[in-house]
Amino acid sequence: MVVAPPVPELGARIRAVRLAQGLTQEQLARAVGVTRSAVAQWETGRAGQVGGNLTRIAQVLGTNAAFLLSGEQDSGAAPLPLRGDEMALLRAYRDCTPEDRALLVRTAVRLARLAGNPDSAGRESRDRE
Repeated sequence: MVVAPPVPELGARIRAVRLAQGLTQEQLARAVGVTRSAVAQWETGRAGQVGGNLTRIAQVLGTNAAFLLSGEQDSGAAPLPLRGDEMALLRAYRDCTPEDRALLVRTAVRLARLAGNPDSAGRESRDRE
């Protein structure tokens, strides 16, 4: 079994890519062949067997293990694809004034918090600083 070295941001990157792909922890867990609890542990830095599953995690998330470990995209690798709704939001965001962009970010953070995303409250307070 290959064990990846501990990387503090690994869990955050797994979570960010999972969310960008529109997957729940349960969906990622099923696709990788582990429990939802295992995914939660990876994402919070209490990684148990993330090393042995890293290649499969990357494959399911449509990225590569090097990106998950380092945060750097291979020069030849394609960026994560955006879904249609993400592209529409990005286009609209880019057409906004800086003030409206700030409002959109605050609104998105609040909506994520209402949807049960536990990390949103911290981001919202940081966005106001």
